[in-house]
Amino acid sequence: MLNGKKPAPLLFKPDLAEAANRWNAYYEGEIIDRPIVCITSPKDCYAASDPIDSNDYHDKVFGDMDVRIDKVMKRAEATFFGGEAIPDYFPSLGPDELAVFCGGELKWSANKDGWQMTNWSKAVVKDWAGFLPIQLDESNDLWKHLLKIYRRAAERMTGKMLLTPPDLHSNMDLLSALRGPESLCMDLLDDPEIIDRAMMDARQVFVKIWNAVREAGRFEENGYSNSLYSMEGAATLQCDFSCMINPRMFRRWILPALEEEAEIVKHAIYHWDGPGALVHTSDLVASKGLHTLAYVPGDGRGRHVDYLELYKKVQAGGKAVAVSGTVDEIKYMHKELMPNKTMYSTGTATQSEAEALLKWFVKNT
Repeated sequence: MLNGKKPAPLLFKPDLAEAANRWNAYYEGEIIDRPIVCITSPKDCYAASDPIDSNDYHDKVFGDMDVRIDKVMKRAEATFFGGEAIPDYFPSLGPDELAVFCGGELKWSANKDGWQMTNWSKAVVKDWAGFLPIQLDESNDLWKHLLKIYRRAAERMTGKMLLTPPDLHSNMDLLSALRGPESLCMDLLDDPEIIDRAMMDARQVFVKIWNAVREAGRFEENGYSNSLYSMEGAATLQCDFSCMINPRMFRRWILPALEEEAEIVKHAIYHWDGPGALVHTSDLVASKGLHTLAYVPGDGRGRHVDYLELYKKVQAGGKAVAVSGTVDEIKYMHKELMPNKTMYSTGTATQSEAEALLKWFVKNT
């Protein structure tokens, strides 16, 4: 039950109410009969569907949104969403989209075949004093396009699947995209007071974007906000720029912003990116509002199963962890980690394998 209401049914997730109960228990630090397990596989009764890249930003920006929504729903219909996995759609238009909404310039990169792969915001701030305040430009074409996608997806997907928030590279990631990371590093040393001003602006931008997306995506109507991680008021927060600064700077600028964002979204998962960000472990564990820490080792840095000591430290400090791996890897991690503070993600080749894994977790919890 959510807010005293039974979750609205989803065509592609018939056991939604059961999943909602487990999510609610997880965010209360409790457990029903096993940890959170998000597992997907092709449905046994469906032939393989056409693959679709959920992060094809170029298609989201320039393609036909109805054609894409058709493909997303066709894929979801053929997928078994086991345990706490929930069918969702991620309308995000790129990792630096928030910066573009605030005056940045959208740039595209292409792979060797010329196909547009991803995008970023070209740094536009030459001088903070002349640029501030940072503001959401509600007339920006990309911003209007994002809201249009949310409205159309909400119209067509209600009762079938849920919508997730966009890529929330907010707080100091927003400043980095507007200014450029190298220049921003110097600004932190040369003019920290103006960074205080810029960060306050960024925090206000987050609130406006969050509220506008929730309205366009009809999150309140459906009773959910981020279907991937929660049944009620949730989002993935992050600050990749944090790997470039020391803990003192992190505590001055980034941590207060993250804690404020966490209060707004209710249930926050922190995307903790790369070994350079491990210097902030103690501050993240002691933070207010960040419920789950999702560490990403990075290419060539091992797999989640290689970081059990880190996860144990995080859990001992009161936070939950999000981990992924093969079936054998998550079974091994389950023997070492606290079941009420762990979120597992994996995939299997068949629905029957996925169902067997869920039974294993109940038996071994």
